[in-house]
Amino acid sequence: MFNMTESIIRLLLFWGGIIFFLILELLFPYRASSVSRVKRWVNNLALTLFNSFLLNLVFSAAIVSTATYVQVHELGVLNLVKIPMWLNILLTVAFMDFMLYVWHLLNHEIPFLWRFHRIHHSDLNIDVSSATRFHIGELAISSVIKISIIFFLGASPVGVLIFECAIVFCAQFHHGRLKVPKWIETIYWVLFVPPSMHRIHHSVVIRERDTNYGTIFSFWDRLLGTLLKDVDQDRIRIGVGAYRDPDKLHFHQLLTMPFARPIR
Repeated sequence: MFNMTESIIRLLLFWGGIIFFLILELLFPYRASSVSRVKRWVNNLALTLFNSFLLNLVFSAAIVSTATYVQVHELGVLNLVKIPMWLNILLTVAFMDFMLYVWHLLNHEIPFLWRFHRIHHSDLNIDVSSATRFHIGELAISSVIKISIIFFLGASPVGVLIFECAIVFCAQFHHGRLKVPKWIETIYWVLFVPPSMHRIHHSVVIRERDTNYGTIFSFWDRLLGTLLKDVDQDRIRIGVGAYRDPDKLHFHQLLTMPFARPIR
């Protein structure tokens, strides 16, 4: 029952976020598209639907079942002592976001993982559709890691659901092609990841791309020295240097990209 409820909540949040941020992008665009938006969206949504089908088929039930199992049997670090549910949820979200930061960093530093992660960075513009533009190989590996973290942590199903919902919202927001008032971004950047911070991460310049790994919280980058702020936003070119031709970034080419020659 919880598994079905979680699926419905995530589905509504995902498509609701797509529509909400798309409307904001149309009303308050940060910059004009440099390539066909329609073609990008067709490829990005095709990849998203393909991934969603396989992930729901293989991993979604396993993630929820693991969280339920560790809660029922009181396994994991968070169950070593009795703590309030709100604290369990807070620690779950914070720890899983930190591990996502580490995983993201490793995807840039380890050549084998970068082969898969470059599909995400090869997008020539970023907007809300980029938030789920990932290769199924990367998502499958990260799902196995996520299950292991849930088991180790003893995360509750509610905590995992809140984390998953927060990830969806934050990723859609900071990939958004939005013109956000500077004062809002300045305040938001203290704890969280605004679009300008993540836009730097999608720069074609490698020394800029290999920074700003946070997804929900920005303070992991600040604490671990990977934060970069002082970049002229207007001159940022999005993408990967070796993949500048939109005609070579179609759905089937994105699926086979990890098996092509290694490219930084």
